[in-house]
Amino acid sequence: MRSYAHMWFIGPALFLMVVILLLPIGVAGALSFTDYSLGNAGADFVGLKNYVQIFTRSTYEKMFGATFRYVFVVVPLTVGLGLGAALLINSLGRFGDFYKTIYFLPVMAALIAMAIVWEFALHPTIGFVNTTLERGCGTWLEAWGWYAHGCAEGFPLWLTDRAYAIWTVAFIGVWQGFGFNMVLYLAGLTSIPRELYHAAELDGAKTGWQRFRLVTWPMLGPTTVFVVTISLIRSFQVFDMVEAFYPQGGGPSKSVYVMMFAIYEKGIQQNLMGIGAAITVVFLGFVMVLTLIQRRLVERRTHYV
Repeated sequence: MRSYAHMWFIGPALFLMVVILLLPIGVAGALSFTDYSLGNAGADFVGLKNYVQIFTRSTYEKMFGATFRYVFVVVPLTVGLGLGAALLINSLGRFGDFYKTIYFLPVMAALIAMAIVWEFALHPTIGFVNTTLERGCGTWLEAWGWYAHGCAEGFPLWLTDRAYAIWTVAFIGVWQGFGFNMVLYLAGLTSIPRELYHAAELDGAKTGWQRFRLVTWPMLGPTTVFVVTISLIRSFQVFDMVEAFYPQGGGPSKSVYVMMFAIYEKGIQQNLMGIGAAITVVFLGFVMVLTLIQRRLVERRTHYV
């Protein structure tokens, strides 16, 4: 007689997965085909109307543009800088813990405090960024041919100019996130057997670049898959910085109108649960597709131990 005792062990986990993960997705999918709003007794079925709006209206076109600009800037830079910082710290004999703390501080920084600091730093007149650039006028800025027009016409309004707003937020996202990836890469570096480096030296890998290319990078394959996946998901989920800097909605000319903020604005602020649920479904679809694509691409070069 077949025993079903194992169901007592996996049953609670399956139940929680269905209730916490699958059921909310199903509810969001159902609501996305309606015009439901909180407080209404019922909802009318509108078919694909919400999805047609998302892919045809200019506001949502800006939403996709801002989201993908942020993701395609933040993901590669946080992964690259995280790996570079991990390699640097791993090579230090002294002060390694000090640099770990310094690089990881932005990850632990409180949202409100971080937003206030950056708003002051990027202020057009009293912020230290533009003040530093102004002091460079007539010296290193013009010597490099960089921002010479800024010295004559004034430097950018980093957070309020639509040409710079999304890139400024992306820069802050890189500053805040690469320390997290650094910790993950440090964990991966500590798991690489030292014997592999000795064997590589015997085979002729004398320089640091050769040891990195032949040993470190292949052995970090599983870690890289995880880091890229987590970075991609975290970048798509950006909301707190946008809401802190632009609580009234999406920045100048909706240039920082990312998908998570659009979900919040439509579903919470405007109580349009139907369109908010539709954006949520599209958001989940993008995250799933891009995660599967990057996993395929990265795992082709991954070497598992």
